[in-house]
Amino acid sequence: MLLIYDRTPSYVPLKILSIEDGKPLKLFKHLLHRGKKIDFIEQFNEKLLVKQEDENLQILDVRSSELIEISIEKFMTPSAFIFLYENNLFLTFRNRTVAVWNFRGELVTSFEDHLLWHQDCSTNNIYITTDQDLIISYCKSDAAADDGTASSIGSINMSDIMTGKCIAKIAANDPALSIAPRKNGSPSIWSSIPEALEDV
Repeated sequence: MLLIYDRTPSYVPLKILSIEDGKPLKLFKHLLHRGKKIDFIEQFNEKLLVKQEDENLQILDVRSSELIEISIEKFMTPSAFIFLYENNLFLTFRNRTVAVWNFRGELVTSFEDHLLWHQDCSTNNIYITTDQDLIISYCKSDAAADDGTASSIGSINMSDIMTGKCIAKIAANDPALSIAPRKNGSPSIWSSIPEALEDV
């Protein structure tokens, strides 16, 4: 577990504790750029991700003290993270886009058809499968409304995390999509497909 103490102008004191017994494993000071706010400090196993306003992302291995930096041109501050423990990767969400990164600072995947519905993503409308191979999200639909404006109805997109390929989509404009009746002949849901895909 990572404890983050109040910063000084030039560093932030950090302590890593054992989650089993609470004993301190490491106490150290991470140097900061003076006068720059901290966008985030995140821990993933032995990796510490530190990002300051208008500065490079730093990935610090707390065991070996090896430091990797990703330039601000490649990595901008995301609105959310999801760590993929099985794959030793992390997802970032920014401006409706999803990206997959490794801890060497390399972009692993960007997605071809996975533009998220909500501008500032919260991870409660995103599902990652147990095997951490698929991401399922409520996305912007490529369908236009009858008057030619952007559709107010989204789609549910399923994409492969390692390749970025969209492998399935539930969209209101899909002619093959229909509502199956129940065994007694009544509809299984009482709304139309477009109504079911509104405001997910």
